[in-house]
Amino acid sequence: MKAMVLGATGLTGRQVLAGLLEAPEVETVVAPVRRPLRTHSKLVQRTVDFDHLAPEADLFAVDAIVCCLGTTMARAGSKAAFRRVDYDVPLEAARLGLENGARAFLLMSAVGASAQSPVFYSRVKGQLEEALADLGYPRLSIYHPGLLLGERQEQRTGESAMGTVMPMLNALLPGPLKRYRGIPASTVARAMVTEVRLLSPSELPDPQVIVRHYDEMESLAAGPLTTPA
Repeated sequence: MKAMVLGATGLTGRQVLAGLLEAPEVETVVAPVRRPLRTHSKLVQRTVDFDHLAPEADLFAVDAIVCCLGTTMARAGSKAAFRRVDYDVPLEAARLGLENGARAFLLMSAVGASAQSPVFYSRVKGQLEEALADLGYPRLSIYHPGLLLGERQEQRTGESAMGTVMPMLNALLPGPLKRYRGIPASTVARAMVTEVRLLSPSELPDPQVIVRHYDEMESLAAGPLTTPA
């Protein structure tokens, strides 16, 4: 299998990349990047302009795409810039993938994502999910983590503070509220890697949309590999 990781330098993306490079089912891992990554015999990386992906269409000839792209309003600096990173780029990448034979798209979205949300962040995430569903991927798997826990390369003061208290708050979120729990980025990454490893692109139905919340991400991350989905 040939897989692509978008956002391979982020908190979750870099762990997805590491997991796919170690996965025996994955022969090649493709990573479009802004700056070079470490070298690996299975890694194909290319420095690209994410605002102009069309000239890189050949890079998207893969079986599965894992998208961990995302930013914050503070880092983006404006609503337009945020939407560009969290909506325009993932959607363009998904289109290029589908046009070049990709059969599965795994998206790291966010809990509470809804195209009808009054919250701009959640609304953009939900709009992306709807646009991706309209493309008709045989497998569209949408991950809805709460606050991602882990060591980030860049400092996010608010998220850092929440990350300290979130493990304690998790106990106060039982039942249906569990989906709002903070979750280690490593758990989300392991779940995504497991799903890719279990994919059999030639046997995927037409089409299937799956939304994965806290419990399912934990189960995928911890569960043994069985037979391809």
